[in-house]
Amino acid sequence: MALGLLTSACKEEKKLDSPSQGQITVAADESYQPLTEEITRTYQLLYPRTKFDLVFKPEREAIRLMLEDKARICIVSRRLTANEQRGLDQHKIVGSATRIATDGVALIINKANNDSLMTMKELQGLFKKQITQWSQLTGGNRSAPVTLVFDNPNSSNLDYMLTKFGVKALDGLRITTANSNKGVIDYVRKNPDAIGFIGVNWISDGDGPVSADLSRDIRVVGLSEKENPSSRADYFQPFQQSLGLKDYPLRRDVFILSREAHPGLGGGLTNYLIRDAGSLLIEKLGLWPQVPYNREVRFR
Repeated sequence: MALGLLTSACKEEKKLDSPSQGQITVAADESYQPLTEEITRTYQLLYPRTKFDLVFKPEREAIRLMLEDKARICIVSRRLTANEQRGLDQHKIVGSATRIATDGVALIINKANNDSLMTMKELQGLFKKQITQWSQLTGGNRSAPVTLVFDNPNSSNLDYMLTKFGVKALDGLRITTANSNKGVIDYVRKNPDAIGFIGVNWISDGDGPVSADLSRDIRVVGLSEKENPSSRADYFQPFQQSLGLKDYPLRRDVFILSREAHPGLGGGLTNYLIRDAGSLLIEKLGLWPQVPYNREVRFR
């Protein structure tokens, strides 16, 4: 009997994944799809005996999958709420939240629309229903109502903007959803009166053919925190330097939330991303890594 129990225990131990081998499910907010696909693909190249099953959902659903043990880790824009943490506490799971990068919510408009600069005061006005027409914006060259386009009613992009401006309800707002960040881009391409809200990593990987194609025929809006900007230099777009220097107003953190209870594959991926090689990968994707890679230059 003792021998049988020992054999059974050994078999259970072998089933556990490790940082260099095994298979787990990763849930991610759809805003982080390009980021998630690239970091897991690269990790699998480094460790061929690993495999990540990727699931892309609105942020709240991605977190729910992790809490229900249908995903080992999730990649989202926030930590767990107190109520969500209680879901782990009930199963005596400590969990962890590791910040891996600084991201941003990018505003995009149709290429035919020349009004590519906006103040945060004007943006707030759109969400507070004080501004409804393009003609009410400084430099607005269209006589039409402004349509705000998001990927999903439960997405991190919409949650972030509503929280940013203290908006409790969507009643009276001219908002539409397009099912995905790519859908938002397609919608804006076809509708000059729309402003789309997407995750920066969908358009920030400039040398990638997918990002280059997605960026075609759209403009990225520059934002200023000054109420009365004096020059174009007062406006910032959501790209790497502005994220790192904290100039872009709509920046946010990217977290890996984990329920992992042993040194496994989820921890291996997380550690890779907050160390030198992983931070270079995040830089390549156009985001600002939590631990920037230290480049030493020697002069002779």
